[in-house]
This record gives sequence, C-alpha cells and structure tokens, in this order.
Amino acid sequence: MVAKIKTFSFLGIDVVEVDVQVKISDGMPTFSIVGLPDKAVGESKERVRAAISSTGLPWPYKKITVNLAPADLQKEGGHFDLPIALGILIEMGILEQKSVNDFFALGELSLDGSINSINGTISASIGANQRNCGIICPQINGKEAAWAGDLEILAAPDLISLINHFKGEQFLSRPENKKIFEKITYPDLSDIKGQGAAKRALEIAAAGGHNILLIGPPGTGKSMLASRLPGILPSPELDEILEINTIHSISGQILDGKLITHRPYRDPHHSCSMPAMVGGGTKAKPGEVSLSHNGVLFLDELAEFPRQVLDSLRQPLETGNVSISRVNSRITYPANFQLVSAMNPCRCGYLGDATRECKKAPTCGEEYKNKISGPLLDRIDISINVPQVDIFATNPSRGEDSKTIAARVLNARNIQKARYEKESAMDNLPKLNSKIDGKTLEKFTELDEECKKILQKSIEKMATSMRGITRILRVARTIADLEESEIIHQHHLLEAISYRRKI
Repeated sequence: MVAKIKTFSFLGIDVVEVDVQVKISDGMPTFSIVGLPDKAVGESKERVRAAISSTGLPWPYKKITVNLAPADLQKEGGHFDLPIALGILIEMGILEQKSVNDFFALGELSLDGSINSINGTISASIGANQRNCGIICPQINGKEAAWAGDLEILAAPDLISLINHFKGEQFLSRPENKKIFEKITYPDLSDIKGQGAAKRALEIAAAGGHNILLIGPPGTGKSMLASRLPGILPSPELDEILEINTIHSISGQILDGKLITHRPYRDPHHSCSMPAMVGGGTKAKPGEVSLSHNGVLFLDELAEFPRQVLDSLRQPLETGNVSISRVNSRITYPANFQLVSAMNPCRCGYLGDATRECKKAPTCGEEYKNKISGPLLDRIDISINVPQVDIFATNPSRGEDSKTIAARVLNARNIQKARYEKESAMDNLPKLNSKIDGKTLEKFTELDEECKKILQKSIEKMATSMRGITRILRVARTIADLEESEIIHQHHLLEAISYRRKI
C-alpha cells in the first residue's frame, strides 16, 4: 500500500500534475525525497516532521520514502509540504486514502502545524477544476481559489483542522467569493493645462490600444499624461481580470485574497534589468511585460534604458506573449500590454527649445536618439511632441475631463469589438485595431483613390516600411471609429500619418 496525493508543479502560469507517493516501511528511520526536488522541497522533511509532531501525533520512526512523479520534472517550491504530510498521515492510518482522492493539495507548513500562503493558487485551482477535482489550500488563499470556478475548496488554517475535517469532527466551509469591484480613482486629464494635441493622441491610443511615444523637454507633463491613461481605458472584463490575477498570483502579489480588478499600470525605473523586464531568474518569474498584461507599461526616460532591455520588448509587442528559455524548460507568459513611453529630445533635454537651446545640437540629440533601435521605434504607432506651455502668455485651457474622453474611448472599443467578433484570427487577442492582422486590416480599411495617393506620397517621403504602413492604417481606422465612421476619410488618414513622425 502506497499513499498517493495529487498536487501541481508550476510552469509559468500553467500547471503540471504531480503525484506525491509516500511509503513507510520497516528499516532504519530515514526520510528521503526523490524525483528531482529542489532545495526548498528537500528542506520540507524538517517542516513536515515538526508540523506533524506539533499536532500531538507520534512521528513514525521508520523508513519514509517520498517519490514525486514524474521523476524527470524539476520540482520547486514549498507547496509540496502539505501533500507530503497528508501522504504520511495516510500511511500512519490517521486519514483514509479515499478522502483525498478527489483533491489536489498545496500548502507550505510552519513548524507549529499552521499552513502558510503559497503563490499560484489561481492557476492551481483552475487546473483542479478542469480535472473535476477540488483543492486543499491554505486558508489565506481560499478566497483567491474561489475565483477559479465552482469547485470544492478546503481552505485550512492548520494541519489539525484539516485532520479534524476529514474525521468529521470539524467542518471547513467554502470561502466566500464576493465579486466586489473596487473603485479606483485615477488622476484626471483636465488637471493638465494645454497639451491638446498630446491629449488627443492619448485618446486615440486608448481607443485602439496603440503604443505611444511622448517626446518633449523636462517638465512638460509627459509623465502626468501617461499616468492618466488608465483613467480613460475601459474596465477589464472578467476573463481579463482572471488572466491578470493568474500572473500576479504566480508572482505572489495578491494579498489577503483581494484580487486586482483594474488594469495594471507598471512603470519600472530605467535601471531595470532584462530578467526584470521580460521575466527570468532562477525560477523564471514573470517580468514587467507580463505583470502589465491587459494594462499599461510606462517607460519613462526611454533612451536611458539599456538597449538590450528595449530590444527584448520587440517580441512581446508583436505576439502578445514572452518566452523564457532555460536548459530544462521553456516557459511562456502572456504579455499583451500597451506601451507608453516618454523621452527628452536629447540628453540635456532642451534640443529645439528657443529659450534654453541645447549647446551640443544637433550631435547631442542624434546620439541620444540612436540609443533606441529602429525596429523598436517601428513598433510604436503614435509619436507626439509635448512642448513647453507658457501658461501666462496663452492662458491654456484644461480641456475635457477623463470621464468625457473615457466615454468616447469605450464607444470606439465597442465598435471594434462588434466588427471583429466574427474574425477567427482575433480569437486569442483583444478585439482592437492595434491587434488585427493584415488580412483583417485590408478588409476593413479600404481607401478611395485620393486616400491612396496621400498614403503613397507619405510612403515615398518618409521611406515607411510595410510595418509602418500597417500601423498608419490601424491608427486611421481608430480615428474613424472615434467619429463613428465606417469609411476612412482623408482627414483620418492625414492625422494618422502626422503621428508617424521620425524622432
């Protein structure tokens, strides 16, 4: 007789089923774990021994062998403590095998027998639900698990409570799943005086999910504009919320079961390393591009980021995911984010400013801009100047508030969703103009002869690549949607071309 407990090992946000097999036999009192355990799993021997002893049960001084199958899969994390402890309790005759057959168990044990929180509860709960099983997890992760669907959840505070539940002496009720959408207050666009052109570009970027670059001297409001973008974006849908929280759960960023119900906004410092940006490290954790999935990634001082880090964004900007390759595995994380970036025109920041002219122009500006590769700039749909505003001479208007602009953005997105919902190529991506493929784009961006001539002249003048042409048409389609126009008119195309400027 061998005790068998089901659990999971994590590969990115995906889970792999692992069988924890426990055998207690006569022989020298040893405790061994086989099946490629890492150091954290190997140290579970001491935690499990102390936790079981803390319940008042006698420790079996016999030969204990734990096998983690499949044997060729690397096992990482402290969540293997609980299934190992349950296997030992079954072998001791404290629990029955049939009581845990329909559950997956995950949890890290303390020396006093309490069950500590773990990362990846949402992924594990989804995996258990797909296999028509329940889940045994720490009490602190119970609310998190409840979001995965209608599955049986045993969220135990400690090992003795779990034992008493299986013996019928205590009942562990299912955690409540209160789908409360917290109200997030974002700064308002009307707080920024002037910058009407930049606000217009930001509205277009929000409506179509386009990447945008803000260029201007220090103190013109580039960071303020970027921080107000989430306030005009539509709230995420339920499937998007689940994706967001699955990634943050793996990263251990969900506290007290409170799920994230708004779009992420990430703004890493320009000293950010490549593993921090795209993911990696010894356990291949998600990076900033994945933590901003279904949200906004803001890169301030774009030219100050290491070139290697910036070039690593090229794949996720095109595919919506990022792959991290290791010797023994290849992990893919979702990374469908909207890139918002800002930079000065040169290192000193005042190139083109008549009042504080750059002393090393134009060399300073050329060297500064050359730090950003052409292929990355080619993936940015909108580039807009954010100039200095003389508030005393012009008395600039504050413009519309975020609520008014957000209503137009939502309407434009609803138009796109209705248009693309029948397109099979869009099944795995948001139904936005910035994500449509060439075939779909050609179908919905037919131009008249005058528009074709305008586009042809701009291509010849700016030496635009095929990717650049595609992005001009995507932006023009979004501008037309904001005006609820089925046809792309000349002024839509001309405005889209004006955003395709060389920095």
